[in-house]
Amino acid sequence: MKNFLSNFPSLGQLNKEMKGISFPEYREANGHIHTPYSFSAFKDLDTAFKMATEEKIAVLGINDFYVTDGYPAFHKGCMINKIFPLFNIEFIGLLREEQKKGIRVNDPNNPGRIYFSGKGLDFPYQVSWIQRRQLRTVKKESQSQIKAMINKLNSLIEKENPDLKLSYTSIKKEYAHELVRERHIAKALKELALTISNSETDQLQFLENLYDGKKSVTGMSNPAALENEIRSNLLKSGGGAFVEEDEKSFLELRKIIKIIIKAGGIPCYPVLLDDPSGKFTEFESDPEKLFNSLKKLGIECIELIPGRNDAIILKNFVDFFHSKGFIITFGTEHNTPEMLPLTVTTRGSKPLDESLKKISWEGTCVIAAHQYLRAGGRQGYVLPDGTHSVKQMRELIDLGQLVIEYFLNKYQNEAGDK
Repeated sequence: MKNFLSNFPSLGQLNKEMKGISFPEYREANGHIHTPYSFSAFKDLDTAFKMATEEKIAVLGINDFYVTDGYPAFHKGCMINKIFPLFNIEFIGLLREEQKKGIRVNDPNNPGRIYFSGKGLDFPYQVSWIQRRQLRTVKKESQSQIKAMINKLNSLIEKENPDLKLSYTSIKKEYAHELVRERHIAKALKELALTISNSETDQLQFLENLYDGKKSVTGMSNPAALENEIRSNLLKSGGGAFVEEDEKSFLELRKIIKIIIKAGGIPCYPVLLDDPSGKFTEFESDPEKLFNSLKKLGIECIELIPGRNDAIILKNFVDFFHSKGFIITFGTEHNTPEMLPLTVTTRGSKPLDESLKKISWEGTCVIAAHQYLRAGGRQGYVLPDGTHSVKQMRELIDLGQLVIEYFLNKYQNEAGDK
């Protein structure tokens, strides 16, 4: 499939065709959603596009773990629904020094564990054979851990009902696309419990027995919360089916960054920020130290999931990094069973203020400009050696907005002509 941006006009022609058309200060954008190609609240991409259309989301970014298998369908769906697509990816890596020192990065439970994104990758997605091999190894190790979890879970299930069993193959076929994850196992176990009998009491008793007698807090009436409870009680550390991940399951951060750059993307650090009690990880507790740490790694792009953050803490943090010239984008993840709106809000569903929306829109425009330049065979925001210049930021923001507005104008006009 060909990238739609490869057919876009030159910058001069874009300016000519959009002359006289006024642009809004910002539009609604969501730069980070997971899809069924990893794990997602969306049962299919059509659901995501329907919600985006209803909520007037102009730009949407796919951001699956390890895989880009969803890119073609996402690209096609965005064209049909007149939504500008951002092509992103997410990895789980390891900072070994931080792990040794017990420093938590952006995983609140595992020192040294780091979630890391790539923004605005080339589409079609291409990497070298060495990097493909690295990714295959990581995927293989992650699936070995998943299979071991399923085996341990089956041992627990057999004690309760010898006739019941889960299988990796059936879970993948029924709930996953490329990779089976913990959340897929939790969903499969919830569905298995429903086959025990028509009695919710019996179903819940089955799960509580697997919990080693621990009482359920959620009950059977809230499926999304129940899946989270199953994952917490059985698949996480201390649970009866927990299997510790082999370090082969994680790439070192510098290797992840190299993969992202080679794939045409912008390395981006996903910020966890405050939890509901106002606490931070050690890596993120001081914005100045975090800024210096990221700069040292050559990272000048961050993303946040504001729905998990306090509005005031978020604003202060974003203002600080915006003053440092960072690219900043927001998203909703949708990487849990809960179906939330695609419109980005802060904790408690509080709307973003105007300044935060503008900052997020600027970051979105930079990524759009980067994709446009790369699709035309030119260099985007990131240079081949991984460096970049914030001096180009204003130009990229303006270019990205022009590209997005041309896209929206072009597809709206085409729809009106039919």
